[in-house]
Amino acid sequence: MENKKIHINEERLNHQYFYRTTKRVFDIIASIIALIILSPIFLVIAICIKIDDPRGPVFYSQVRVGKDGRQFKMYKFRSMVVNADELLAKLKSANEVNGAMFKIKNDPRITKVGKVLRKYSLDELPQLVNIVEGSMSIVGPRPPLVSEVKEYSNYDKQRLMVKPGATGMWQVGGRNDVDFDEMVRLDLSYIQKRSILLDLKIMFETVKIMIKPNGAY
Repeated sequence: MENKKIHINEERLNHQYFYRTTKRVFDIIASIIALIILSPIFLVIAICIKIDDPRGPVFYSQVRVGKDGRQFKMYKFRSMVVNADELLAKLKSANEVNGAMFKIKNDPRITKVGKVLRKYSLDELPQLVNIVEGSMSIVGPRPPLVSEVKEYSNYDKQRLMVKPGATGMWQVGGRNDVDFDEMVRLDLSYIQKRSILLDLKIMFETVKIMIKPNGAY
């Protein structure tokens, strides 16, 4: 049976003053604390990346699309070879996901250390900086690539009504086992129902997944 289409009430989103203020304050405090506590792990990851592939940088930044279509640089630990973006064109035909998203299970661009980082979502940790600076939130839809948004329908663009997140319904709902249409449905469901309680539940589920990974690759 076809899933019922979700249509977001933008006016309602704009009037969630208490939720948005509380969420922003929590984002800043939690991310700063996490950056301080996790700094030794950042150092270990950086050393591992350099040992595995000395030629490339430790960090990787990529232009993503955030709230209301605004573009920003999203930070990650580098998990791929240096020329990964150049190799993407050659791999497009091997895409295993339908819709405006690219994923292949055995991506040859991923380094040995990168496979471990991705499995446990450790490559996403530098996005704590994005959260502090305000381009992302802890919980929200994943920020898409500029090229992906060009393929979005007006329905899909509803994902861009809120600030993107480092984790969200897609990550805890199956991640790479989920196709593009299901990802959109999960994200719109989150936007429609978002609350402090739901955000805390998603964060708790995210920690569980980092310990016992789901379909991440």
